[in-house]
Amino acid sequence: MARNGINDDFQDFVDTHNIPSSDRGASNETRSVSELKNGDLGGSQSHFQPARGVTSDTAALVCCDELNARLHGVEPGPDGSAIDDESVHCHRPREQHQDTTARNQLIAVSFLCLLFMIAEIAGGVLSGSLALMTDATHMACDLTGFLISLAALWLAQRKATTRLSFGYHRAEVLGAFFSILLIWVLTGVLVYLAVDRVMNEDYEIEADDMLIVASLGVLFNVVMGLVLNSGLFKCCRVAHSHFGHSHSGDHSHSSDHSHGQPLSDPVSSVDVDVRLADPPKQNINIKAAMVHVVGDFFQSIGVLIAAIIIKIEPSYKLADPICTFIFSVLVLITTCVVLRDVCLIFMEAVPRDLDYVSIRRDLQSIPGVRLTHSLNIWALTSHKIAVAVHLAIDPDTDWREVLETATNLLRDSYHIHQSTIQVEEFDLSMESCQQCTGPV
Repeated sequence: MARNGINDDFQDFVDTHNIPSSDRGASNETRSVSELKNGDLGGSQSHFQPARGVTSDTAALVCCDELNARLHGVEPGPDGSAIDDESVHCHRPREQHQDTTARNQLIAVSFLCLLFMIAEIAGGVLSGSLALMTDATHMACDLTGFLISLAALWLAQRKATTRLSFGYHRAEVLGAFFSILLIWVLTGVLVYLAVDRVMNEDYEIEADDMLIVASLGVLFNVVMGLVLNSGLFKCCRVAHSHFGHSHSGDHSHSSDHSHGQPLSDPVSSVDVDVRLADPPKQNINIKAAMVHVVGDFFQSIGVLIAAIIIKIEPSYKLADPICTFIFSVLVLITTCVVLRDVCLIFMEAVPRDLDYVSIRRDLQSIPGVRLTHSLNIWALTSHKIAVAVHLAIDPDTDWREVLETATNLLRDSYHIHQSTIQVEEFDLSMESCQQCTGPV
């Protein structure tokens, strides 16, 4: 007799484990799905345990970890436990790739910055040039900022704790904030020195030294900018999107994760207008490091312009502090973009590249969903987005399919890192509840 589906897998498992025929029934080669659900196996039900995952008429029971793995198309491990397919958890490789890339870039620019700083200190001591020593101090502050960013990346990789349930992801945002703060302090010091030089007319400027240092500074900053912004240290991108974790339940949260193979493909049958979200953004510490490099570049350009002016006309030594004023303002402007991103993350605002209304509309378009409420979208970091939402469904709607559809929608179309979805039965009072009403 031909066998297929769950009966085929179950019979193979029974034959492999030599379960007596009295336990499986002499007249039937396989037992019904309803018997499997209830564990009714003629006295041998101690061998079997109810399924822990999502169930349906075609996959109703997991007899043990080994059969669980086979029913879901996953190979069992040496101890019989299921080993999840790595592709099911594809958000981990992408995150590790991004963090490793950012770390390598920061290490490279830190090394270049250290080399140039040592060269400037040596040149300043040998030539007695104040300009060299000032620029070396600026590079030292930049190096400190890079090291702060590296420390923040290291903290962000630590595991979550009972105190910090989201982990240390926000450490990189804090690192970017302190890096910007360091830039502001440094800029303030340089402006103060420029004002003091103008008021006291105390100029110690060697045009030749300024030309050499400024030229080298421009060159080094261009190289560091290329390291941070190019694919020099980037591996091939992982060509899948983030997988979110769905914590769903009927009227309450449960630990029903969508890690396994889906029971069906409900997304393919749903006609929704989906706008693909932008790819994950650049690490915020890399942005902060770029601000440091851009600031150095502007300052080197300013020193170079001032050196050329002073070289042509030595009496125009006032050009040095004037350039300091101008490019200090430009440096502060460049920090505003990163500071805005930091503030939005701390305020748990909806990321600028996601449309709140579109996400709510797409979730509302899922068949069986009557109301979408309590939708919250926020950023853990610049490239890790979290979503929590309640989906109110009709009484006769399969909440499992709604959960799978919503999870796939958020994961694949909007690159959501972590999603928490509560599925509940629709009630008319929900439409007038002020607490459930989202932003208009």
